Amino acid sequence: MMTSVLFLLASCSEGDRLVELPEPVPDGGMSVEEAIEARRSVREYSGGTVTLEELSRLLQSAQGITSYRGLRAAPSAGATYPFTIFVVTGNVEDLPAGIYSYDPEGGSLEMKAAGFYLDELASASLGQQCIASAALTVVMAADYSVTTSVYGERGIMYVHMEAGHISQNIYLQATAMGLGTVAVGAFDEAEVRELLELEQGLTPLYLMPVGRT
Repeated sequence: MMTSVLFLLASCSEGDRLVELPEPVPDGGMSVEEAIEARRSVREYSGGTVTLEELSRLLQSAQGITSYRGLRAAPSAGATYPFTIFVVTGNVEDLPAGIYSYDPEGGSLEMKAAGFYLDELASASLGQQCIASAALTVVMAADYSVTTSVYGERGIMYVHMEAGHISQNIYLQATAMGLGTVAVGAFDEAEVRELLELEQGLTPLYLMPVGRT
């Protein structure tokens, strides 16, 4: 796991690991209604590069902070926000291939590992080539205890609802930017957890490869 091009992050400075994302500025090129009408699950990509600004807009739509009160783009039961968003990149302009975690408050990415891991992620996803051929894949991982500590066992259902909210936001934002994506739920949870070296308590729920069409 994580061999080939991996470097040890412990030997890197904090500045080497953090990538400040550009301010996500909407271009207004497509209305919400048009994006809903045009949205489709796309599993084949052209191999073109996704820009860092496009990635910033995708992440802002997924979990970006949209209120001075700290509220985020996707609704969450009791504003508990149990999700951590990871990005496995392969072809993003001005961003080395690697595994990153998204910090909504800082508007930044933290590199967890450097190297091309989309093939390994595709293997962990039952060989789905849409992941291997994507420019990047967004991984949504949740800590159920964050929400169940407030709502008990019913919080499990609320976490699953929130996964749907985040996924649809990514779908619509990708569509508005002329990108393709698809929600992938078929994967080996243990393999994905190991590949991303997820902290104890985080469960991967959705993978969303993104690429140019």
